[in-house]
Order: sequence, then structure tokens, then C-alpha cells
Amino acid sequence: MPFLDRRDAGRRLARQLERLRGCDVVVLGLPRGGVPVAFEVARALGAPLDVVVVRKLGVPMQPELAMGAVGEGGVTVVDQRVVALAGVGPDDVAHAEERERAELARRARRFRGDRPRVPLDGRTVVIVDDGIATGSTARAAGAVVRAQGAGRVVLAAPVCAPESARALAREFDEVVCLEVPRRFAAVGRFYDDFRPTDDEEVVELLGAPPVPPDEEVTVPAGGVDLPGTLTVPPGATGLVVFVHGSGSSRSSPRNRYVAGVLQAAGLGTLLFDLLTAAEEGDRAAVFDIDLLAARLGEATAWLRAAPGCGELPVGWFGASTGAAAALTAAADDDAVRGVVSRGGRPDLAGPRLGDVRAPTLLVVGGADRDVLELNRQAQARLRCVNRLAVVPGAGHLFEEPGTLQAAAALARDWFLEHLVRAAPGQVAE
Repeated sequence: MPFLDRRDAGRRLARQLERLRGCDVVVLGLPRGGVPVAFEVARALGAPLDVVVVRKLGVPMQPELAMGAVGEGGVTVVDQRVVALAGVGPDDVAHAEERERAELARRARRFRGDRPRVPLDGRTVVIVDDGIATGSTARAAGAVVRAQGAGRVVLAAPVCAPESARALAREFDEVVCLEVPRRFAAVGRFYDDFRPTDDEEVVELLGAPPVPPDEEVTVPAGGVDLPGTLTVPPGATGLVVFVHGSGSSRSSPRNRYVAGVLQAAGLGTLLFDLLTAAEEGDRAAVFDIDLLAARLGEATAWLRAAPGCGELPVGWFGASTGAAAALTAAADDDAVRGVVSRGGRPDLAGPRLGDVRAPTLLVVGGADRDVLELNRQAQARLRCVNRLAVVPGAGHLFEEPGTLQAAAALARDWFLEHLVRAAPGQVAE
């Protein structure tokens, strides 16, 4: 199961660690790539976030192959098996250690600045990386935090090589990995987007204000209670309600990825299931646009009455049939400030399209030719401020590398532009 990116992997990993909430937890990310994953884990657990700075000792002429690692506090771990197989001598190990310790000190200063390390004495420490190959870096990190007084040490990663998982299980109190594939080639193979994480992103995440964890809520709509997930960052400037399409739900990793992008931009999100578990198997209900639109309207009314949400402008993000529901509901709700459709079927909103007043963005994949044509026809019927944005190379589900990221960025920018400033009654340019 590939991950969209490190943030998506962190959210999935956090669900496996939920049981640790309230256990006096500290989350430590392994810089650089482990920090975006750890950020999501710390947010979900309501735990402080810090880094544990270690450096891999690369084999000469094969720097990607780890023969050990060094960490803060003078900790050194050497994998004698790799050293022997690579024919590395003691001087090579010593030179690599000297070089990496200088870089380790620089990074510790860069990442923390003047902030002291988060105290670990007697606490449960969760060490997080974006993936584990040989395990040398994780091993060094474990030694570092134990030397700093950690009471219990948990190692967590989205993916791990099987031989490393077995070995590390003997060295940590617990190892949590979402994927332990029999055939493991490289960590990056398990991510759609595995672009390098730079120092600036690490510093930004470590210095970010605490974001409240997701709140599981019950949304009354259409005479039934629907489960939802509400997240409102501090100082939120607006709220976006997700209207998923057929075959999707509030737990969809793609919906959660887009929600994370919006949250990082200061927007609150509500992801909720439009149908009950029994209704999801009824194809007639899945394509009942009027039913979905009515429930969206009731869910939005509930959200506007929720504590801390009433003054925030609201937008809707719809996918597939959810986009048709959002546009149908928007024809009756002049207060909604913006609508975004991703790979949607706005044509299913039929004659209601001309009554929509909320600024509307239609995002379609360039390779999704049939849906693209349906969106062009629907756009011609809109009378509100609108735009059709085509993501090159994207199919209907935006599964191609980088395409969902592009769609999420378009949605973020649209909502930031229109949630605060847009007013009902604007006419398309």
C-alpha cells in the first residue's frame, strides 16, 4: 500500500499509535524525512515533538549503504556484519565518524536553535522515521534516548525491511510498522511523493504552534447520525466540509491528504460520511444527489452552530458524485463562500448549476477525458465566478505521482482566496 507522501504516512501511522494518547508521550522525529511523519503522529497524540539527531555512517564509495550511525551524547553504533562484507577498516570507520559528528552538531543547532531538548526522563518515547532499511540509524536513536532517561522506547515507521523489523523488535520495547514487505528494495518505492525534506521544513515543523488533534464527532443529518472528523487549527480563517463521492469515505487517505494541506494553510476541515454503513451498499442511495445535497446542507447547519465554528466562513470540497451534491446544495445556500470539485461530476447537478452563486473551481485530470468534457459542459452552465483547472497527466483518481498534490494546492489557493473575501451574488467573468 503506497503512501501519498510523508504527511499521509504520518496520519496513517498515528491511527496505529492512538492507544498511547495520555501515556506521557514524547514524539521524536529522525531528521530530516522522519520529521513530517512525526509531526502528524505528535499532533494526533497531543504530544510534544522534538528531534533525535543521528547521522548514518556510509560505506566508502557506497555512501547510501549504512555501516553504522552516530548520535547525540557520544553514541556510536557499528554494524559489524556490513563492515566485514564491505571490507571496511577501522580507519575508515573513524574518519566517517569524525565527519558525521561535525554535521550532527550543526544539525542539532540548526533544528533546535536555542530551545532545550524536550525532557525524556521516565517518559514513553516514540521514535519516528519515514522508513527503515538497515535499521542502523534507528538503533543509534534508541541508544540516544535511553541514555537520556526514556522509560519506554517505541520505534514507529510506515515501512520497514523484514530482517530489520525482526532485529529491531529485540532492541525496542515495541516496533510499529504499517508495511513489512517480503520484497524490500528502498523506502522511496513506497511513496508517491518522496521528495527530500530540507532543513527549513524541519525547523518550521518543530516551531509550529500546536494543532489540536482531530475530534471525532457525530453529525445529525436526514434523521440519521453520521460519523465525522472535525479539525479546527488555532486562528482558523475558514472551514471546509468534504463531500466525498461513491466508494469513498472520511477515512480515505486522499481526502485526508487534501484536508491536511488545507489545515496547514489555517483552514478547518470536517470530513463526514454522507451515508450510513447500510446505505453505502445501496447504489440508488450512492447516486441520489438530492439526498446527498440535503444531508450536506444539514451537516453545514450543524457545523455553523458548533462551538468555535459559527463565525467562520464555510466552503465545500466535493469529489465524484460529491461534487454534484455540493453544487446542488450551493444552489440553495447563498452563505457558502466557495466550492471545489476534484474529478467531480458537476453535470449531475443538472439545471441547478445556473443557480449556484458560490465561486466554483472545477479540477479535472488531463487524462480523464470523458469527465473533462462533462466538466466543460457543466462550466458553460455556471453563472458564478468559476474556473476549470486541468492537472496534466492525472487520471480520475489522481493516483499519478504529484497529481493529487497539484489538485490539493489548487483547492487550497481557491479557498484562501474566496472564503474570506467572496460575497454571494458574484457573476462569472
